[in-house]
Amino acid sequence: MRILRTLLIIVLAVVAIVCILGMIGPDTFRYERSVTIDAPPSAVYGHVNSLAAMDKWSPWNAYDPNMKKTYEGTDGTVGAISRWEGNKDVGKGEPRIDSLVPDRLVRNHVKFLEPFASESDALVELQPDGEGTKVTWAMAGENDFMSKLMGKFMDMDAMLGKDFETGLAMLKEQVETAEAARKAALAAKTSGGYVIETIDHPGSVYVGKRNKKVKWADIGAFYGTNFPAAGAAIGAAKLEMAGAPSGVMWAWNEKDQTADMMAAMPVKGDANTKVEGFETHVVPASKMLMLAYYGDYSKNMPAHEAIDAYIKDKGLTHYGNVIEEYVTDPMAEPDTAKWLTNIYYMVK
Repeated sequence: MRILRTLLIIVLAVVAIVCILGMIGPDTFRYERSVTIDAPPSAVYGHVNSLAAMDKWSPWNAYDPNMKKTYEGTDGTVGAISRWEGNKDVGKGEPRIDSLVPDRLVRNHVKFLEPFASESDALVELQPDGEGTKVTWAMAGENDFMSKLMGKFMDMDAMLGKDFETGLAMLKEQVETAEAARKAALAAKTSGGYVIETIDHPGSVYVGKRNKKVKWADIGAFYGTNFPAAGAAIGAAKLEMAGAPSGVMWAWNEKDQTADMMAAMPVKGDANTKVEGFETHVVPASKMLMLAYYGDYSKNMPAHEAIDAYIKDKGLTHYGNVIEEYVTDPMAEPDTAKWLTNIYYMVK
């Protein structure tokens, strides 16, 4: 009896110790690691804002290459769920996107089902750091009895921290590789500080007034007279507009400072479209260079010079028309810095 009593006392003491250990300790936890990535938050965000994107740099894929994964809902939106099931090293569980703050935060709620049940939040926090981004990957939640008890025997910060560091290193490599490629592609289509896009233009039909000898100094007056007149005539003819007022040019003569040009309105129609008192001109579908110029319409010559330099640098040939599409209405927007002109050159 004395032995049984001693054993009972020992068992009760152990249980008491376990209970005490399971009750003491912090009520919440947060384990985190950070890395600085040489890219702005906007470039990093696309690599962390969906479950599939995060899976590309997950350190746990290496623990079970045959892990089963499924998705539910629209990935990249709040409420989307991913489920994984794998070997004993990865277990089974499901993350759900709970919060998305563009370029700042992604919060996923993670349910671990196996080898033991628990819930926590996984966060990816983005903070500008000079020209780069400080990325913090964290896991946070509440400590229940079992987690407090396990915390006395396991260093969870060290265990998770190692995986976080591995994942963040992969994220850094992916983002910086993609950012380097983006910068190289941007540099390849930049001339004179302007970005020039190559597009397949579907073609346009213009109705307006053409003058083969408009003096440069008179272009503003030429537009001021003919844009409203063409617009009124197109309305009377019950034609539908297909874009913004445009200047369609055939020649720009440095010697006598004149231009062969048309004050034109794009319309839905074809070569047979007729408006009394005005000409119809069809620009065929073609490959074009496009430059989005912001600034005073009358001061866009550097943009044209940048396109000319680009054409020479790329070994292209300009032919046909040059088109200036005046997207912003100066009467509605007084700030000339916000005036947008889309400039198009037909090339081959």
